[in-house]
Amino acid sequence: MSEKAKGQNDRAWEALFEKYDILSHIRQEGKFVISAAQIKEYREPRLMAKFDHRINLPQIFSEHQLAILPISRGDYVISHFDAYQSFPEPVSSIIHLSLPSGLQSLNANHIPSEAIAINCALASGMLADFLEEDGLLPTVSGRMGSGQFDFHIQNRITQLPVPVSVNNSQIEIDAAFESAFSLSLLEAKRDLSEDFLIRQLYYPFRTWSGRMTKKIRPIFLVYSNGIFSLYEYKFENPESYNSLILVKQKNYSIEDTAISLQDLKEVLQRTNTVPEPEISFPQANSMKRIINLCELLSAQELSQDQVTEQYAFDIRQTSYYTDAARYLGLLDRRYGDGRRPVYFLTPLGRKMMNLGYRQRQLALCEAILKHRPFRETFRLYLETGIMPDASAIVSVMKQSGLYKVESMSTYKRRSSTVSGWIHWMLSLAEG
Repeated sequence: MSEKAKGQNDRAWEALFEKYDILSHIRQEGKFVISAAQIKEYREPRLMAKFDHRINLPQIFSEHQLAILPISRGDYVISHFDAYQSFPEPVSSIIHLSLPSGLQSLNANHIPSEAIAINCALASGMLADFLEEDGLLPTVSGRMGSGQFDFHIQNRITQLPVPVSVNNSQIEIDAAFESAFSLSLLEAKRDLSEDFLIRQLYYPFRTWSGRMTKKIRPIFLVYSNGIFSLYEYKFENPESYNSLILVKQKNYSIEDTAISLQDLKEVLQRTNTVPEPEISFPQANSMKRIINLCELLSAQELSQDQVTEQYAFDIRQTSYYTDAARYLGLLDRRYGDGRRPVYFLTPLGRKMMNLGYRQRQLALCEAILKHRPFRETFRLYLETGIMPDASAIVSVMKQSGLYKVESMSTYKRRSSTVSGWIHWMLSLAEG
């Protein structure tokens, strides 16, 4: 990674590693304990020590297979920790529920925060259905101390367990629901990612396992684009950080999600082609993540560094996905201090983010099909019932006047975006 491409965390952590010779300590002792005061010499600890996804780790951590965990109110330990867990591929089916009639303070079309998503999940009966328990009562939430507990975590290099002691580290619980039989601890997110930090489930699990006799159920809730994805995990060995297994996963919606292939054909028929914009042709295969990025930006403008730090992206992916959203007319940018871009929703993007699920998806399909490479590829699919291969897509792209796409290798790489977005459109009619 070039110096220009490095984020503030990368540069600050490189300075800390050099000043305290952290790699030598880890080689000799297996770990290095660093204080919040030491971290603060270069940047705020809340920005320097919170990496919810493996891709957010600073470059020096990634290069040496390191991770960081809090062990007290003011101390962290760095080692070759296997700290993250990949999300499984979610099931495709969606269970449809609705909010109680007469409820005016919750709107299925406007869920701007994790807290509101949790309230909708409770009010709609979603949590009762997923947990298979009645009489759920909201109990503890917010920040609190962890108490004292010991555990072991796997070393990524040696594959051996590493002992760790935690003493009153700060934990945060988004919501907890107690029934006659269990306490379900929820971690809620509005950002899509490939993995998550196990600590977000494990520390609350250990904290409350030591305080009550009821079963503790760690639950992950991911809300994005009208879909609630719920995951229940279980720690087979309570003293082992890496012993979690997935118990079950379900998807829910409280909106109308019915979209047919005929709906997509009608969008194609009423949509006119626009000239290709002077923006890099997208290299961002996941339309779900483009939508999710726009959802996050609907709350506030974010700089390039903020997008990278707050979302499951590295700097290169930030550029790819923000460019893809700009290509579709959903985002724009201006240059702030230090000539770093600041991203914000366009009027079109803001309008789309305020639509209900069905209307939003069809509007996004229209934004895609305005562009000839996607329009003609979709036409070819409708004619044959088979997704065109890369060579056929490249042929369409070459006839579309793309901005600054010249080499065959670039055409081939970016043809995967065309097929990826068309597959996303087709998945809407399969859901």
